[in-house]
Amino acid sequence: MSEIEARELRENIMHGLHQTFEKLIQEKKKTNSDLAFAKNGKLTRVKATEI
Repeated sequence: MSEIEARELRENIMHGLHQTFEKLIQEKKKTNSDLAFAKNGKLTRVKATEI
């Protein structure tokens, strides 16, 4: 795989992850749910409406 192909693949993966995260946030907002993130080894919960 060439460097250009690897870069394009990386960009496509990042784009897909971004879209998936946006969809997750929208679904969590509909159900008024929390999102859980790990921050410095500790679990942090954030309301989807705050994002």
